[in-house]
Amino acid sequence: MNTTKLAVSEPFFQKAPVCFECTQCGHCCTGKDAYVFISLKEAEKIRSFLGLTKAWFNRRYLIRHSDGDLVLSLRDNGDCIFLDKDAGCRIYTARPVQCSTYPFWPEILKSKKAWLREKTRCEGINRGQPVSLHKIQNALESLPEEE
Repeated sequence: MNTTKLAVSEPFFQKAPVCFECTQCGHCCTGKDAYVFISLKEAEKIRSFLGLTKAWFNRRYLIRHSDGDLVLSLRDNGDCIFLDKDAGCRIYTARPVQCSTYPFWPEILKSKKAWLREKTRCEGINRGQPVSLHKIQNALESLPEEE
């Protein structure tokens, strides 16, 4: 077995702990074209959490992205429809997987450079306690498969 090759291909977050602590700043919930893709199951969870009828929820909070995927609506300024600047996420306990796994996404964890680049957007990166490898792997595994 070539252990040198294994060490080279090992992701940076497996070599040394990474720290993350959400500050609930909301920066990850803002910006034009920062869509939150959701499944029908996630939409139903949010709808139920809010206590809305399906018709009202669908009309007010869901749109079909240009590629046909279901996404949450955005405000005119590009913010997530559920972001309240004063109170944070209005659906935090029912938030979609895309939100609950951030910043542990493959494109952010692909390299130390990508992780540090995301730090310019997320003040919680490299803050707080180290995140367990188990938690990071669970986040990666819970994301939908790329097409």
